[in-house]
Amino acid sequence: MSNHEGTKGNLLAFLPLIVFVVLFIGSGMLTNDFSTMPLNVAILIASAIALLMNRKETFSKKVDVFTKSAGHPNIILMAVIFILAGAFAGVAKGMGAVESTVNLGLSLLPANLLMVGLFVIGCFISISMGTSMGTIVALAPIGVGIAGQTEIPVALAMATIVGGAMFGDNLSMISDTTIAAVRTQHTKMKDKFKVNFLIVLPAALITLVILGVLTRGNAVELAGDYPYDWVKILPYLGVLVAALAGTHVLVVLVGGTIFAGVIGLLDGSYQMSSLLQATAEGIMTMEDLAIVSILIGGIIGIIQYNGGIDYLLRMITRNIKSKKGAEFGIAGLVSAADIATANNTIAIIITGPLAKSIADEYGVDPRKSASLLDTFAGCWQGILPYGAQLLAAAGLAAISPVSIMLYSFYPVLMGICCVIAILIGYPKFKRTDDASASISK
Repeated sequence: MSNHEGTKGNLLAFLPLIVFVVLFIGSGMLTNDFSTMPLNVAILIASAIALLMNRKETFSKKVDVFTKSAGHPNIILMAVIFILAGAFAGVAKGMGAVESTVNLGLSLLPANLLMVGLFVIGCFISISMGTSMGTIVALAPIGVGIAGQTEIPVALAMATIVGGAMFGDNLSMISDTTIAAVRTQHTKMKDKFKVNFLIVLPAALITLVILGVLTRGNAVELAGDYPYDWVKILPYLGVLVAALAGTHVLVVLVGGTIFAGVIGLLDGSYQMSSLLQATAEGIMTMEDLAIVSILIGGIIGIIQYNGGIDYLLRMITRNIKSKKGAEFGIAGLVSAADIATANNTIAIIITGPLAKSIADEYGVDPRKSASLLDTFAGCWQGILPYGAQLLAAAGLAAISPVSIMLYSFYPVLMGICCVIAILIGYPKFKRTDDASASISK
């Protein structure tokens, strides 16, 4: 969808998104209660404003743009994932999977290392699965359970999971963001991984230290037994194994729900009627998020059609004059696109070709430009309260996504490490004719 006003773009196109953020976050800050303005109401108001803008187009045309964007395959897939995640979480919780898994964790780990362990597990799972959403869905119920049995804030547990999920999503060889970044910059997966890993490793290590310090004083008394049943833990293990094996996330979630349900029926946790009820209740907990994600997709379509994305591209690229400036330009480009679209994959796809042109013109190594695209997009995606990751974690934990932002240590540190890497020219590259030239630390 192109802008009918030419290539200059239009800043006013972002008004719906601005209204949404002001309504949702502003009202919460004023009242100290982020439930004052329901998320779905705020996004509905923003959607109405989007459809009322641009009087040069007919209302029917704007509705067409909105609905086509809202119905984009990526958006619908995200909505379906939300719904199935709710079903799995509801069924697993009802048959005792969460309690058993949490008790196992409490039995094996010192209380002051629970969040450290949760972050490491999240990193491992997401880098193997290649999806932040799948990681959050699998670990969020466990994080909620751990927080419920300790003095650790639920928001901190969710932010820890989101951080680990973004670590792996940013590095995984099978992540859609990695694939998009590598393809648009014409480099190799393994080379981008090496550069990316060197940049974000300090952020992960610092995050581990912060989590250890923060939760050190929140230790729970471990006196007594924490009973757990290995059979009830199997649904989570099954989901993780299937995901690590590369199974599609939809198959993983449906299979996990059925697996948990069968175990619940066999051990007496469920009758068929109560199993169906638990499934329905789980779905209903995520219906709002599915609707919100669809409406956000429609708003982004209107913003792009009205020239918002064109405006970002023009504003960020016009002052680039050096290699370092080019790297900051690429970073700013994908950051602005992710803030505008709330989807790191789409942000990379939109800005990738222009980033490649900038990198070629100013001599930025394609491994570095691919890393900058993926990392800055992931940084913002792990912070945005209207992004899919925070919405999913907040929905599964029944808390405000804004509360999770306060503990988003890893995404923030990831961004800081990337800025430092640009400033000091890290890592150093030894240029050769081989596309997989070595990296000098």
